[in-house]
Amino acid sequence: MAESRVGTTVQRVVALALLLVAGILSLPAAASVLDGQGSENLIVPAQLVAMALVGALVGYLLPGLAGDGATRRRGATMGAVVGVIMALAGVVLFFLLLNGFDGA
Repeated sequence: MAESRVGTTVQRVVALALLLVAGILSLPAAASVLDGQGSENLIVPAQLVAMALVGALVGYLLPGLAGDGATRRRGATMGAVVGVIMALAGVVLFFLLLNGFDGA
């Protein structure tokens, strides 16, 4: 029982760390691909879709993200939700880095 909780905790921490890094890097990655005339409005939606897919993959591979004894399907669902949340955190982080607290 205790070993299962440790495994779940480790999976959760690893999944959150991976999704945080991916969320921070996904905005400049999407911008580098879609920053052009007529496609600049697609940067954030593409980032959110990509992070939902990455989150679903991470949640599927590490179902402990969804809790103790979670199925891979529930892990993928929670991973997609957490991926979108981390993408939004990445947008906020870049906004603050570019504009500072005075521009916010």
